[in-house]
Amino acid sequence: MPQEPGWKRAQLNRTGGEALGLLAAPLNVEILRALTDGPRNLLDLRQAVGSPPQSTMRVYTRTLADIGLLERRRRNEFPATAEYSSTPAGQALLEVAIVLEAWLQTGPDGALAIGGVAAKSATKALVGGWSANIVRAVSARSLTLTELNVLIPRISYPSLERRLGAIRLANLVEAKLSDGRGVPYQASEWLRRAVLPIVAAVAWEQQFLQEPVAKIGTIDAEASFLLAVPLVKIAAETSGKCRLSVEIRGGAEPVFAGVILGLEEGTIVSCTARLKGTIDASASGSPGAWFRQLAGATEPQLEMSGDFALSNAVVDGFEALSPAAARS
Repeated sequence: MPQEPGWKRAQLNRTGGEALGLLAAPLNVEILRALTDGPRNLLDLRQAVGSPPQSTMRVYTRTLADIGLLERRRRNEFPATAEYSSTPAGQALLEVAIVLEAWLQTGPDGALAIGGVAAKSATKALVGGWSANIVRAVSARSLTLTELNVLIPRISYPSLERRLGAIRLANLVEAKLSDGRGVPYQASEWLRRAVLPIVAAVAWEQQFLQEPVAKIGTIDAEASFLLAVPLVKIAAETSGKCRLSVEIRGGAEPVFAGVILGLEEGTIVSCTARLKGTIDASASGSPGAWFRQLAGATEPQLEMSGDFALSNAVVDGFEALSPAAARS
C-alpha cells in the first residue's frame, strides 16, 4: 500500500480501514483527481500532481493499479509510453474522499484541507482507533486507558497508549474529569460525525475490493450505530422500540448486526447491541444502502417493517449527522 514508510496494509484490519488509509496519503487522492478528465501518460500525470520523485510516482501508480483503482495501458508508439486511467473503483473512491473532506471541514479547531498535514494525521488517527477497536469501545461509554487495555487485550499496552494519544491529539476523544484513578476518555462529537466517512469507506470496500482486508462484522456495525445514535434528532412525538441493522452476511440466511433503540416522546432512553427482543419497527440494509440513505438519497434505500412512522422518524433523525448540521 503506497503510504508513508511504516504504514502497512496489515494494520488496517477492520473494514473501512483500507479505503481511509488510501485517502490518508495525499498523493493517492491527487493521482485519482488528476485522472478525472481522462487518461494521462506517466510524465503528464506526474507533473499534474506536483512532480514527486519518479521512483515515488511509480510505486504509487503501480500499487493503485494492483488493487484495481488505476488501469495501465501501453501505447503503441515510439518511444513506448504507459498511459493511466481511473477505473470505476478509483472514481468511486473519490466520492469517499468527498465525504471524508466534508468531515475534515468540520474539525473542532477549524477546517482541515484533505492532503494537509493535520488532515493526514486526523485520518490516520481515525483509522488507527477504528482498527484497534478503540472507537467501538469509547462510542459506548467513557473508559480509562487501563479499562481499554482490559477490553482490547490483543494490543499491547504501549501500542494502545500510542493510539489513544494519537486520537486524543486529533480531537477524536476528550478527557473527562474524574475523582478516581486514571483519566476516562469519551468520544468527541467530531469522532461521532466520522461515522459518515467510515460508512462510506466500508461500503466502497464491500463493493469494489475483490479481496478486502476484512469483511464487515458485528463490531463494525455496532460501532457505527453507537457512534451515531447520540447525535440523532427525533421528532418529539416518537415513541417505541426500533431495530437498526446492517446485513453483515448475505445468502439464504442473512446475518444482521446493529442496535435496538428505545424512545419515549422523541428521547432515546435505551440503546442495546442485542438484537433479540420485542420491537415495534425496524430499518435494515447493506452498508451501501445505509450510506446512500445517510447521504440523502431521494429514494428509500432501507427495508422498513413494523411501525413505518416510527422507523421513518428514526432514519430521518440521522440527517443531524450531515456536515451542514455540524456547521449550523
